[in-house]
Amino acid sequence: MGVTKVINNIGGVCPSLPWMNQIRRAEFHAIYGEPALQRYAFGPVPPIHIIVKGGHVTLEGVVDSQGDRNLVNIRANAVPGVFSVTNNLRVQSGE
Repeated sequence: MGVTKVINNIGGVCPSLPWMNQIRRAEFHAIYGEPALQRYAFGPVPPIHIIVKGGHVTLEGVVDSQGDRNLVNIRANAVPGVFSVTNNLRVQSGE
């Protein structure tokens, strides 16, 4: 019989536009520039991933505490030009 139909619901790779790169950099500095969060900036792959798509920011990764998760959210929402922030950060300690 074989395949009769394929539905492609994959969004694809978002183009890297200059203003989205600017938001990504601003988010990086807002989050990792905060002294209480600087420890997350060390290592080859920081544990907080910043995804920007069309001016909307999604945060993915793992932090040590609910307080850190909340602080990252506050800092990310304070960046000018961002339409929304979705905080998908998980707390490693299970808080």
